[in-house]
Amino acid sequence: MSTKVEVMIPGNVWKILVKVGDEVHAGDVLFILEVMKTEVPHPAPIAGKITQILIDEGQIVDAAATAIVIGT
Repeated sequence: MSTKVEVMIPGNVWKILVKVGDEVHAGDVLFILEVMKTEVPHPAPIAGKITQILIDEGQIVDAAATAIVIGT
């Protein structure tokens, strides 16, 4: 089963902190958006392995866009 991590608020992808194949725990920060000069961290909702990263650093993203997929 896979879980999609969605962008919470529109912004610019400032930093991606994981790569495909990384094991993460619930609460680990996966990526950080820059929104109006503020850093907005996006945590993993579950533990698992990163199977897809659908965003790039510097990319502008909309709210509810799928950013990362975690497999369990």
